[in-house]
Amino acid sequence: MNTGLKGKIALVTGGGRDTGRAIARALAAEGAAVAVNYLHSKTDADAVVAEIAAAGGRAAAYQADVTDAFAVRAMVDRIAADLGGLHILVNNAGYVQRQRFVETTPDDWKKQIDVGLYGVIHCCHAAVPHMARQNGGRIINLMGDSARVGESGLAITAASRGGVLALTKSLAKELGRHWITVNRLGKPDDVAPAVTFLASEGASWITGQALSISGGFSTTG
Repeated sequence: MNTGLKGKIALVTGGGRDTGRAIARALAAEGAAVAVNYLHSKTDADAVVAEIAAAGGRAAAYQADVTDAFAVRAMVDRIAADLGGLHILVNNAGYVQRQRFVETTPDDWKKQIDVGLYGVIHCCHAAVPHMARQNGGRIINLMGDSARVGESGLAITAASRGGVLALTKSLAKELGRHWITVNRLGKPDDVAPAVTFLASEGASWITGQALSISGGFSTTG
């Protein structure tokens, strides 16, 4: 399938490790130029960029804390200037703290919600104007399925993910007029092919969806 990603510019938050790394490599393999965001793991981000370059792709690493709205906006503007725009945003950065709810503290709540919810809000808010000017874009938000079914020990993480799920559906309704699609995925290691599809031209009529790639975790009945 021709994904139509050649020449597109993609930002993958938390792109230096694990699922983010796989997504960055998959998008680059389809011809997209990839901005690999990182917070502390510059070595990992640089390694992903080197892997993509060695395979004939185009990528660059960008440091920013997604919990800082001003830093995120500066990063997105820099990516657009350096790479020639921004067509795809993959919100992959996250923070999970498994702990019994009664043992958590306000500081625990803040860190999980700042990364898991506000981080997504900051990135979307910075990226949407660029996508709207280009008359189109793809926003893909990754999170675990606890947003829909809950999970013991992850009450605060699940709450932040639930906020992202609501944000995803609301933005899909609001941004459709700009040909910007917004979708949500679960987060196991094999999620990269689905991200590539949702970022592709073949998914232009899919928006506001919560696609569970969780090995049946959210299955009921």
